[in-house]
Amino acid sequence: MWPLWLLASLLALSQALPFEQKGFWDFTMDDGLPMLNDEEASGADTTSGVPDLDSLTPTFSAMCPFGCHCHLRVVQCSDLGLKAVPKEISPDTTLLDLQNNDISELRKDDFKGLQQLYALVLVNNKISKIHEKAFSPLRKLQKLYISKNHLVEIPPNLPSSLVELRIHDNRIRKVPKGVFSGLRSMNCIEMGGNPLENSGFEPGAFDGLKLNYLRISEAKLTGIPKDLPESLNELHLDHNKIQAIELEDLLRYSKLYRLGLGHNQIRMIENGSLSFLPTLRELHLDNNKLSRVPAGLPDLKLLQVVYLHTNNITKVGVNDFCPMGFGVKRAYYNGISLFNNPVPYWEVQPATFRCVTDRLAIQFGNYKK
Repeated sequence: MWPLWLLASLLALSQALPFEQKGFWDFTMDDGLPMLNDEEASGADTTSGVPDLDSLTPTFSAMCPFGCHCHLRVVQCSDLGLKAVPKEISPDTTLLDLQNNDISELRKDDFKGLQQLYALVLVNNKISKIHEKAFSPLRKLQKLYISKNHLVEIPPNLPSSLVELRIHDNRIRKVPKGVFSGLRSMNCIEMGGNPLENSGFEPGAFDGLKLNYLRISEAKLTGIPKDLPESLNELHLDHNKIQAIELEDLLRYSKLYRLGLGHNQIRMIENGSLSFLPTLRELHLDNNKLSRVPAGLPDLKLLQVVYLHTNNITKVGVNDFCPMGFGVKRAYYNGISLFNNPVPYWEVQPATFRCVTDRLAIQFGNYKK
């Protein structure tokens, strides 16, 4: 049953993208207020990258690496202490799981003959070296999970069929120009947990990509990178060292649905900065150093969720969230978090939340000096 569960889990993962990842198979879990319900909000292509279930018929090949479990074109070789990619993998394998081993290198012929491979899981190994032609045979690979390794650079010559790359928690400091060249199908990159600074992104590093989702959390960013793909629907830069959002920082990201900037050091959001995000539906600014509600929220007609808890906000004005007049806002708020701020809540006027669906959607209180 384990291989069947593994395959079902992978298919579920292709339907949603995370805000904050807790564990490898836990990509779809979000904390706090409810997220958006409509499919557009995920930033994921809900049809692209899903294997044809009719094609996953049982295979009667006798090829199965020693100690692994093989069934329904799934080869599961995790937690075996492997030092290298095993041999004798059936050429019709669709999913290869090698996580939680001791593999330190991917060699030229490690994946030879695996032309049907759809997903490759290499999480939590010791990989520090990848041959430039290691992925060449993987002409149909769409999902590459290579997080929690010892990589110091993004692997060269990634398969052009790749849709999703998860390479967080490595040792990558630089994203050179051209490293993603030819990856026209890519729509999701998770590269948080690397010691990346703003200077680590070469101009044109993301040229040619039409990403929906990008996460560069738990890095060393001090500002919002200015050369990311314009196609982004979700951008997550939480747990960095960003101190301010200046006027044109968000200029090129007009298609964002969800913006994650929680757990930074943001003290100032320049007036007009948010006006470049007309389709924004969810904004995370929790755990920063803001002293007031950011200007411009009433003008975001589709905004539904705002996280502002754990800041230094001392006052909430009657027009901080809702536009003046009726029928202006196209989507009412279903979540506003303001708890753990030094706000005298008894002074907040009820009309402040006139464009909120339900009073239970507002979270106040619990401030401790």
